[in-house]
Amino acid sequence: MEDFFSFFDVNHVLLRLDGREVSIPEALATLCGLACVFLAMRAKVLNFWVGYLYNVLLFALFLQKGLYSSMLVQPVSLAINAFGHYRWTHPHKEEETRKHQLKITILSAQQRTVILLIWGALIAVWGFVMSQLGAWMPWIFEPAQLPYLDALVMMSVLTAQLLAAQKKLDTWGMWTVVNLTNITLYLLRGLVFMPFVSAAYMVMAMFGFRIWYRKYKNETAGND
Repeated sequence: MEDFFSFFDVNHVLLRLDGREVSIPEALATLCGLACVFLAMRAKVLNFWVGYLYNVLLFALFLQKGLYSSMLVQPVSLAINAFGHYRWTHPHKEEETRKHQLKITILSAQQRTVILLIWGALIAVWGFVMSQLGAWMPWIFEPAQLPYLDALVMMSVLTAQLLAAQKKLDTWGMWTVVNLTNITLYLLRGLVFMPFVSAAYMVMAMFGFRIWYRKYKNETAGND
């Protein structure tokens, strides 16, 4: 049993690529992440079940790498995932399609402006908190790595997830911001697989937008 759990330890190296170590959680998170985005792209409810496992794996991975914002966001992300799971499967009467699923909708210009202002303010505040975390609690945390870039990823992920939970088409724009930032962050922190998975997410996000937009048009026309 001890050998079984040690297999999933964040310090257990699966393989080495170009002098960099790839851990079990990173490899599994890569697979789960790709599966989750693919299922979300197809608007499949199964994406939420895969997302729960993805949150657990990312928590362990970011703890190891000292990316505390990304680590601390995982419990919140898990809660948003559960909220989205419920919303997609329990839409209000006026929100459901003929197939009794939550309709895809689009934010208004005013809603986008408010969301972006809150998003920017939270990045600034959380980046500062993360930059001081090591000084405030040195017995728990080492100095945070790239706190403001980490905070940008955190707030972008939460925003994108909240939009996805409400089945807003705008979610794919925010996921583009997440993926671009993640590629930079992961490369700077020496992760091997995660930059590739973020690049794959970028491609999948384009397809996701196209699929959701087609569904949105059909639902608006009453054909779905």
